[in-house]
Amino acid sequence: MRIEKIINNNIISTRDDRGIELMAMGKGIGFAQRPGNEIDDRAVEKIFRLENMDNKEYFKELLASLPIEHIRLAADIIAYAKESLGLSLSQNVYLTLTDHIGFTLNRHRDGMAFNNALYDEVKLFYPLEYSVGRYALELIEERTSFRLAEDEAASIALHLVNGEINSAMGTTFIMVKMMREMMEIISRQIPIPEGRTYPKEQLIADLKQLANRLVTEEPMSGRKDDLLYQFVRENYKDEYQIIRNLSEYIEKNYSCRMTEEEIIYLVLHIRRMRDLYTC
Repeated sequence: MRIEKIINNNIISTRDDRGIELMAMGKGIGFAQRPGNEIDDRAVEKIFRLENMDNKEYFKELLASLPIEHIRLAADIIAYAKESLGLSLSQNVYLTLTDHIGFTLNRHRDGMAFNNALYDEVKLFYPLEYSVGRYALELIEERTSFRLAEDEAASIALHLVNGEINSAMGTTFIMVKMMREMMEIISRQIPIPEGRTYPKEQLIADLKQLANRLVTEEPMSGRKDDLLYQFVRENYKDEYQIIRNLSEYIEKNYSCRMTEEEIIYLVLHIRRMRDLYTC
């Protein structure tokens, strides 16, 4: 591995066989080195590929400014999410989570802590990502002796969600808030009994898919079934009105429009829930 640029004692810039820029991390790999020198691959702990990263220059500055321990933490948390839970994450998560870890630890040293307003929603809608956040708190405490607030598990989980859908943090916040409000509107009309987990889990999955499409403005795919639509409107009038009201709320408050197919799909779901609870 040939050095192209030395970022600091622990980070160097290099390129792969295709000419794609890489950032290589390792304890002391840049110390007393010069561009053009060869680095022993065994000294490299982690390689960051910049090919699909949105803000490459900022990531370089970030790596140069943070202690190597903070960078290791973020990389190990991401590796755990990928390997243990099979999460598919964009390269941008290395930038956003590394930045967040560094900021959070500095804030903790200064005695500052902030609540995550979406803590409960993240636990509900993203249990896998939240479990990684809980793992991250244990790892951070093990390596730094700092015990971060439980809210940080949700904040880390949101960065992972960003990495999954490759969106900005603001977009993810809007999506989670939208899901919470949709769940509240539906549950006020159709209470979900305690202990009946399957319908709730399925509804959560449906709302996640719907909110993701709405906030990312992905085109709706699928074939229309006008006969089914008409049948649902005529036979499930109460459920149809609930979801129509939900659709109008979303359009008014988020400027997002549900398709008739999405409305019908949710109508069928809450109808199944009602039938189950009346059995």
